[in-house]
Amino acid sequence: MKIYLAGGCFWGVEAYFGYINGVIKTSVGYANSNIENPTYEQVCSGKTGSVECVEIIYDEVKITLDYILDEFFSIINPYSINKQGNDIGEQYRSGIYYINDIDKQIIQNYIDSHFKEKIATEIKYLQNYFLAESYHQKYLKKNPNGYCHIDLSKFI
Repeated sequence: MKIYLAGGCFWGVEAYFGYINGVIKTSVGYANSNIENPTYEQVCSGKTGSVECVEIIYDEVKITLDYILDEFFSIINPYSINKQGNDIGEQYRSGIYYINDIDKQIIQNYIDSHFKEKIATEIKYLQNYFLAESYHQKYLKKNPNGYCHIDLSKFI
């Protein structure tokens, strides 16, 4: 199964989910862009509508989408608009991007049962996903002292 999550800078979200048992593979990229295959510079310009996003491929026998959502909401502020930690801008908005109606319903049920107030995290169909440049992939593994707004200490 696949789900796409945006929670500020994609480096930390990817690193966090890379430690979760049942996650098979992660990659970072740009979701719901209004241009084909945007570059990091184009995404940062705010002209693409893209969001920094993590593709999560998981084993649904080992973990559920509800569990993934529990973990996701433990590392982001769902009420923050276009900001997570020190990351500010439209490309850093939080979002959950699904690819099928079953996941859409699971996500909506989760939101309805866990939040009383409206959250800023967008829940949308994934229109497109373009891999980010290779230097962004597994960035925090390659650069352990790199900036991350997510606390990874429980894994290290």
